[in-house]
Amino acid sequence: MGRRTMLRGSALAAGGALLGGAVGALTMDAAFAAGAPKVYSRSDWRARSPKVAIQVLDRAPTHIVVHHTATSNTSDTSKSHAAALSRAIQRHHMDTNGWSDTGQQLTISRGGHVMEGRDRSLAAIRDGRHVLGAHTANHNSHTIGIENEGLYTSEEPPEVLFDALADTCAWLCSVYGLDPSEAIVGHRDYNATACPGDELYAMLPRLRRKVRYRLDGALIRLSYFERRVVAPEELPGYPPVPEEERRALFYHGPAWGRGDVPS
Repeated sequence: MGRRTMLRGSALAAGGALLGGAVGALTMDAAFAAGAPKVYSRSDWRARSPKVAIQVLDRAPTHIVVHHTATSNTSDTSKSHAAALSRAIQRHHMDTNGWSDTGQQLTISRGGHVMEGRDRSLAAIRDGRHVLGAHTANHNSHTIGIENEGLYTSEEPPEVLFDALADTCAWLCSVYGLDPSEAIVGHRDYNATACPGDELYAMLPRLRRKVRYRLDGALIRLSYFERRVVAPEELPGYPPVPEEERRALFYHGPAWGRGDVPS
């Protein structure tokens, strides 16, 4: 039995104890709704239709990957700006990268607005399933990606963004039955990249603690839709961070590799 499987079993037992042993007390819909942040749908930000049907896997992701968008640290915190950012990312991913759709499943603006990314992401989360994205090379089949607006190589994200990220991660952990201390990682943990920037990466331990606090406070029994030993190739590899990584709009390191299906 793998270490993560053991941790998940412990978390499940703890969740049952918190609720007086009421295992099975929450339905999937209840787990989805409990503590869920406001997530603006693709129709809210006027997304284009994907080029082809997006693939949904009948299993949960094992990790949540934190990214930055490598765009300017704007002072515009409006919802309209967040919507425009989502459209810009989609244009870049579809028209420049040649992908089917937006690569990541969720995007958080500097104003703390959470946006659905790749098509069918919200529905898949609701069902405890996983939309196959294009955000972490060779690991898209088991990771859900969150793009955080900005460039965090030498600057911390605004608190409103960080709080929204914590809320979002807590929601995903509750729906998918993930242990935040194990599941929340940075893009650089899998690929050779500076993403999500030194400052945001250094905040990941704080993020994990914050998510744990939210989970404990909500008394949500974690729902497990996939119980299996995690394969070694699914674990973070911790490759070296490049000393000089190219700077380009929306570029945050390798997002698709030979081990991935077409994006």
